Amino acid sequence: MADSNATKNALAASMKKLMRKKPFEKISVSDICEDCGINRKSFYYHFRDKYDLVNWIFYVGFIGELDVNSYGSGWDMYSDMCKYFYREKEFYNAALKIEGQNSFKDYLIETVSPLAEFFLKDILPHNEDDSFVVAFVTDALLTSLVRWLSDGYGREIGAEEYIAKIKDISMQIGSMAPVR
Repeated sequence: MADSNATKNALAASMKKLMRKKPFEKISVSDICEDCGINRKSFYYHFRDKYDLVNWIFYVGFIGELDVNSYGSGWDMYSDMCKYFYREKEFYNAALKIEGQNSFKDYLIETVSPLAEFFLKDILPHNEDDSFVVAFVTDALLTSLVRWLSDGYGREIGAEEYIAKIKDISMQIGSMAPVR
């Protein structure tokens, strides 16, 4: 088991290193294996493809360490998630640009959506169409996260400032009268 984790971690480190140098679509499994001195057979023993490796990096780095019950509020969890993404900004900025059927964005939505329900219970009043609200707000937060990580707001914004802005916006939305 320890040897298996060492191999996976070596492959992950190589993927992160290579993604700093070139676009994901230009990275081959052979490049990853060559960089860390592991053969292709070992790669395919642990991962289906390079997309699976990117998803594993997120799962182990954030989701696997997450203890939802340890959070006092959804804001605390969202804050930790933003801080994690900011620490790994270069990697996730590249990962979120992956397009296609196996994109990291799709995996992120699938993985984070159940967590969004926990997060959103602190922000939004419950109504008869919670699934629509969760999907809508999750999409908005993901789009904002992508823009934030790519410095798409015109300047670099640190994690604390970004979280404060999101909280402020949610307070403003929460205080609006319903549109009829």
